[in-house]
Amino acid sequence: MEDLIKKVAEHIVSAKHLVALTGAGISVESGIPPFRGKGGLWEKFDPMEVGHIQSFMRDPEKVWRLLISEMRNVLKAARPNAAHLGLARLEELGILKTVITQNIDGLHQLAGNRDVIEFHGNFAWLRCLDCSSREETVAVDLAQMPPRCACGGIYRPECVFFGETIPPADLDRSQIASSTCDLMLVMGCSAVVQPAAFMPVIAKQSGALVIEINPEPTPLTGATSTLRVPEKAGKAMREILAEVERIK
Repeated sequence: MEDLIKKVAEHIVSAKHLVALTGAGISVESGIPPFRGKGGLWEKFDPMEVGHIQSFMRDPEKVWRLLISEMRNVLKAARPNAAHLGLARLEELGILKTVITQNIDGLHQLAGNRDVIEFHGNFAWLRCLDCSSREETVAVDLAQMPPRCACGGIYRPECVFFGETIPPADLDRSQIASSTCDLMLVMGCSAVVQPAAFMPVIAKQSGALVIEINPEPTPLTGATSTLRVPEKAGKAMREILAEVERIK
């Protein structure tokens, strides 16, 4: 494992344009449950009942009570872990250019990353359906359900609900970042949800090296990715970053 960590660190230091793709696995270590898989939110709730835009528009109070208020409490307690902080440090060092994330928790920005493309939007911010003003989710008053803006409009999270499309500008930027990088780190990502899972393929086809950091193999392993660090994102990033700092 030590030799693998050194090899990954060497690739990072020599990269001219590093892009990271992150998934739920990176935020689980911050106490944020995934939506899919064992222990995921969709084991507790029917995603079509609480996660579809039509469900929200039909009964926003129900969606707020069942899903959004729970996510608000989770976000209020969550803090960036070593994986988030490591990526922020790589940006500070001038190595990492962009983070593409499937996560909706805003922890990359909280850690210090500035160029973050959020495929699925985020739960960290709310937007008024009437006047489009924004408010941090953790700051909103839940005495009234659903919470309302000063103008009287209902707040909705800035996430992408089922039934909504990924903003074209975010998809375009992600494809450009993937096609222009020379190294992509895929961290805590199952690589089964499209179109995010196709970004490493674009990177590979454009000549970039793809490295996975994931305890379990994914559809990318051995086909798209050249190396895989079989550890959780936080532990792996601590080890990799220490080696990067040593050799840079």
